[in-house]
Amino acid sequence: MASISNIFIDQGATFSTTLTINDSTGSALNLTGFSAIAQIRKSPSSSTSVSFTTAFAADRSTGQITISLTDTQTTALEAGRYNYDVLITSGGGTKTRVIEGIATVNPSVSR
Repeated sequence: MASISNIFIDQGATFSTTLTINDSTGSALNLTGFSAIAQIRKSPSSSTSVSFTTAFAADRSTGQITISLTDTQTTALEAGRYNYDVLITSGGGTKTRVIEGIATVNPSVSR
């Protein structure tokens, strides 16, 4: 089961956050050999999405993944609530949704 982590994204600004993935015992999951994708959608059934850039920590045994969006990507998002998740794939092809939650896009005033 995925961990819940709600995030806040400022419209028009670069967004980045680092998430720690833990195994069933609560220890950091060693992400050596894993790949990751992360997307944000207005609703889970929405046909359009924006993909986060995903990056693993240099020491993959820390279980850390950074997800980010450029200022251009956040400008294109309308203010409001979205759903997002992070899906990792092991070297053997097993896919696991590890983080999910609500992404709130805060409106921008400065342009």
